[in-house]
Amino acid sequence: MAQVRKTTHSRKTGASSTARRKASTTRKRSSRRAAPKRWSQRVTKESNALDLKHGVFKLKDPRKIAGSLKRSAEHSSRRKTGAYRSALSMLTFYINRAGKTLPKTQRTRLERAKVELKRAFGKE
Repeated sequence: MAQVRKTTHSRKTGASSTARRKASTTRKRSSRRAAPKRWSQRVTKESNALDLKHGVFKLKDPRKIAGSLKRSAEHSSRRKTGAYRSALSMLTFYINRAGKTLPKTQRTRLERAKVELKRAFGKE
């Protein structure tokens, strides 16, 4: 009785996919600045809804964070919902995506910024 050998992949596809992968990585490089590593990082930098001030979430004063988010939300013409909701969702998104890596002091500062944001929009 002859044994039948099952193959899960052919050698030809493995070699060509590696070559394609190498070619595609060299093609993507350009003179422009490197893209952010994480999609969530890209969202906070290049949000489609809000044009955020650089380093807004690193500010020390929760009122300044809330004021900057409010300004960005009110001046944006691309948002799909109200200014308050857009600003609050961007702040919440940043807090959630940072997760455990966000220092406790900064997390409490951002949570206070939520309260300040409510105050700024008169939603107390």
